[in-house]
Amino acid sequence: MTREIHGTVADGFEMVREEFAAFAAGELPDYEGQLCAYVHGRKVVDLWAGEGNDAESLHGVFSSTKGAAHLVVALLVQDGTLELDRKVTYYWPEFGTDGKAALTLRDLLTHRAGLIGLDAGFTRDELADDRAIAERLADQRPFWRPGTAFGYHALVIGALTGEVVRRATGRTLQEVYEERVRAPYGLDFFLGLPEGLEPRFRSVQPMAPTATQQALLDATPTGPHTLASIAFNTHVPDPGELVDYPNSRTVRAKGPASAGGVAAARGLAGMYAAAISEVAGRPPLLKPDTIAEVGQIHSVGYDLVARTHRAFGLGFQATADAWYPFLGAGTFGHSGAGGSQAFADPRSGLAYGYTRRRMAFPGGAAPENERLVRAVHCAALAA
Repeated sequence: MTREIHGTVADGFEMVREEFAAFAAGELPDYEGQLCAYVHGRKVVDLWAGEGNDAESLHGVFSSTKGAAHLVVALLVQDGTLELDRKVTYYWPEFGTDGKAALTLRDLLTHRAGLIGLDAGFTRDELADDRAIAERLADQRPFWRPGTAFGYHALVIGALTGEVVRRATGRTLQEVYEERVRAPYGLDFFLGLPEGLEPRFRSVQPMAPTATQQALLDATPTGPHTLASIAFNTHVPDPGELVDYPNSRTVRAKGPASAGGVAAARGLAGMYAAAISEVAGRPPLLKPDTIAEVGQIHSVGYDLVARTHRAFGLGFQATADAWYPFLGAGTFGHSGAGGSQAFADPRSGLAYGYTRRRMAFPGGAAPENERLVRAVHCAALAA
């Protein structure tokens, strides 16, 4: 199949276009995707492909949303509004029940709270509402002793940290993000999509696993009461399909900070470029000490929820350790279940954003990102 590739690359980044074209033009069925990258604040890659898809199309980016949430927290820490080693109860007194009283904000951000979900689970409406999630989790007993281990708080971390933000500032995390990050840079990355922009949204589509992938799924231990099922809320009678989460207008409108964001690749890359580089005459959002803090690995090893090796910085994924070891130390970002990937590599000045419409297997960054990231990174180092 031949599929037209749109967009531009800067001189020296031609091989990125070649890699994008290789799979977009035939290796992936029904492909709709976007790729954008900046180096030291300059846009160097802006590509898209797929019928009905353009550079301004918006996709559900699932957990790449967490990058926006944690950038807000980083800014408030940088301001002195939040202190990482204060107890969460300093900001949110009701949180301190059932063994959670000693938990610090640092431990909460780094997936060490043990508060991955509810014994009884959440309703679909609750999962669209960060305030409802936070209120119910305040009374939940942790699933491991806080601070002793870590596990991915997939659907709740943004609500937990967002409640701390709300208590400290009187504003929701989404409001702070809009005011300090999205609006000033005109980013196509929304935590709460205005109704007037709905025509730009491309609904997430499922992708059937291959025979090999299905065999892997069948061999993976599952159960209705595992940590993973609680974390992903699949232990309730009618959990719904993950693919449908961003397809809900309620989710898109409220923009829950764990996984409800909607973005174009330009918005993902633009946010990380603004975080570490001068963009459009504006200084970087984060100071060097803050960049070092958020990229420093805080939790590494066996993830109790994912049941595999994982690494997290201060809320962000430690992208080099988790995905691409050729990237610079201190790279920070977050992938999403639909296949999106976004990060900043401060050492090379690279900011990267990728979206696609069809769900990736087995979740998280789509496999083609490895080739794309490598190509972009090599070109950035040579630039």
